[in-house]
Amino acid sequence: MKKYTVFITSKIPEEGINLLQQQGYVLKFGSLKKAKGAHALLCLLTDTIDAKVMNAIGPQLKIISNMAAGLDNIDIHEAVKRGITFTNTPGVLTEAVAEHTVALLLAVSRRVVEGDQFVREKKYKGWQIDLLLGQELRGKTVGIVGYGRIGSRVAAILEKGFGMKVVYHDEHRNEIAEKNNAQYVSFRDLLKIADVVSLHVPLLATTLHLVGEKELRMMKRTAYLINTSRGAVVDEKALARVLKGNSIAGAGIDVFEHEPKIDDSLLKAQNVVLTPHIASASHEARIAMAELAAKNIINVLKV
Repeated sequence: MKKYTVFITSKIPEEGINLLQQQGYVLKFGSLKKAKGAHALLCLLTDTIDAKVMNAIGPQLKIISNMAAGLDNIDIHEAVKRGITFTNTPGVLTEAVAEHTVALLLAVSRRVVEGDQFVREKKYKGWQIDLLLGQELRGKTVGIVGYGRIGSRVAAILEKGFGMKVVYHDEHRNEIAEKNNAQYVSFRDLLKIADVVSLHVPLLATTLHLVGEKELRMMKRTAYLINTSRGAVVDEKALARVLKGNSIAGAGIDVFEHEPKIDDSLLKAQNVVLTPHIASASHEARIAMAELAAKNIINVLKV
C-alpha cells in the first residue's frame, strides 16, 4: 500500500487527525511553504491556494480539502486544469451559523452590546422607561437572501420560534421554501419590505457587493442587515455610511471585506454588532468540519 503524505496547515480538532492516522498516512503540519511533496492538503479558508502554491507542492497533489463552507480561497479553475480534486465542508456547520445569525439579530435589535457597555461604564442609575429601546421580532418580516441550508434554517428558527413572516430571494424559486410558508420575491422587493435582511449567499462575481449603498437605502429605516456569509457580499464603506446616517436601524456583521482588517468607520458605528468570523465556531461544528475534511481526503486517496 502506498504511503501517502497529508499536509495540514493549522491545528484542527483531534477527531480529524485520528481519522487520518488510522489510515496510516504520514501527517505533516506547518505553513504552506513546507507542503512540498504532499499528496493531500488539508487547509483553512485563511489559506490562499493558487497556482504558485500548487506548483510548490508538486504534481503528486491529489486533493485540496478545504475545512470551510466555501471554496473562494482556492483557485478552482487551476485545480481542475491539473486534475486536483477540491472539497469543502458544507452542511455540518449549518446549525452553528444559523444560531449565530439569530444571535446577531437579537443582539442588535435588543441592543444587548450597548446595554453591556452601558452597565460596565457605570452609567446605569436605575430603570428608565425609555432606556435603550429596541424592537420585537414577532410579526415582522425576515428576508432571506439565499435559501440554502443555512438560509432555510434561519428562516425556520425565526418563523417557528419568533413568529416572523418569511420572504426569500434566490436564483431560482424553491419548492421546499414555499412549502415552509416562505414567499418568493424579487431582490428589490425583499429589500423594501423586510424588517430583517439576512444574507446567505456564496462569494461569486455576481454576489460581490450585492448589497451596496443603493440597496441599503432601499431598506426600511427600521430594518436590520445581518451578514454571516462572506464579507465582500456587502460594500463595507457604504454600510458604515448608511449606519452613521441612521438610514437603517442597525446591522449584525460576522464577516468582513478584507479580513482581518475592518473599515475604521464601521468600527466606530454604535448601531452595529461585530463578531470576528465566528458564526461556525461551536465545538460541535468544528469537530464535524475536521472529520468531514479528513473523510474527503480518505475517500480520494482510496481511489
